[in-house]
Amino acid sequence: MKKIALFVFVMCCFSCSEQSLEVLMVTVNNTLAIDRAFETVEVDVSAIDVNEKSLAVINAETHAVLPSQVVTYDTNNSKHTLLFQPAILANAQATFKVIAMPYDEKLDSTSIRCFSRFVPERTDDYAWENNKVAFRTFGPVAQEMAENGIKGGTLTSGMDAWLKRVEYPIINNWYAKYTSGKGSYHKDTGEGLDNFHVGVSRGVGGIAVKTDDGYAVSKNFTSFKTITNGPIRTSFVLDYAHWNADGKIISEQKHISLDFGQNLSRHTVLLRGTDRVSIGLTLHKKDGNVTTNTTAGWMSYWEPFDDSELGQGVVLADASSLIDFDEYITDKKDQSNLYVQTKVSGSVAYYAGFGWKKAGQFQSNEAWNNYLSRFSKCLQNPLEVNVITPQ
Repeated sequence: MKKIALFVFVMCCFSCSEQSLEVLMVTVNNTLAIDRAFETVEVDVSAIDVNEKSLAVINAETHAVLPSQVVTYDTNNSKHTLLFQPAILANAQATFKVIAMPYDEKLDSTSIRCFSRFVPERTDDYAWENNKVAFRTFGPVAQEMAENGIKGGTLTSGMDAWLKRVEYPIINNWYAKYTSGKGSYHKDTGEGLDNFHVGVSRGVGGIAVKTDDGYAVSKNFTSFKTITNGPIRTSFVLDYAHWNADGKIISEQKHISLDFGQNLSRHTVLLRGTDRVSIGLTLHKKDGNVTTNTTAGWMSYWEPFDDSELGQGVVLADASSLIDFDEYITDKKDQSNLYVQTKVSGSVAYYAGFGWKKAGQFQSNEAWNNYLSRFSKCLQNPLEVNVITPQ
């Protein structure tokens, strides 16, 4: 009843004083012959005093209120971006009004559906999730423990997958099991579990530089910065110590984000010291199916996985940057990976993630590959966004 009352109240505000509240009109055009959803539209709202106002996004035709989120990326708090996810029919266009409201009248659009945080209670993980998938990677304390032979240490810059099968957040609950000793996230009690082995592999989307005798990789992240959590996106930055690849000194910083409804995290990696980088997927027992698509710039690995099946995937943000693929097989523990090598010009952007059959989304290798193919097609044909400021 409370949500309905709030919705009616907000709609009353819009109908009574919409002209004075409306700050932007946004049209979104879908040029593809497929319906689109769970794609995030970004609108620069730096000119709006978001410190004094709350922004709501309204479908101009249906008057439906969309979940939205304002993110500030710069350190001086001047660059603000509005995020929302419209549902657009095939070859169609929709219009949305952006409404500014005083804080005491704002529509509650801030429930945390996309979440990340540093986890000092489990050594020093950094974990992130949305309603479909969850991940983690490992920090300097875990590295130091591993290098000194202390139990519980982890030495890897690979990306770990947490196989959740519920829509609600699980990170805090699973770590609470660990710290309380009253359960284990390695056992599935209905929400999923961590049974994905990373080791020194690339996990789901870790990077490497190809060398004369294999692949060179960084160690654990050295520092982090959480940028945002919210209904549409979680975003954070990881820094790494410089590392050596055949005499080349590589500097690395990862900006990772995960949007609502998507199985793939976006990785934007700033790199110095190399003009090409390889992005990997661990091959675990080497008993799965590899698929690569040079034109669309994606690769996948679908494998038997305990009592279920699992698909991993990488999609390049720019398919034209692809150089080649490498199914790298070795007897060295955890170092067999499927790689896509891509050009680097200061940075490289790609999406990496997974689909677990037991979660109910993807029941076959074909279904997972179709998801990656569609994801790539939408990347190459982004929604067209036009922003109009009312006179």
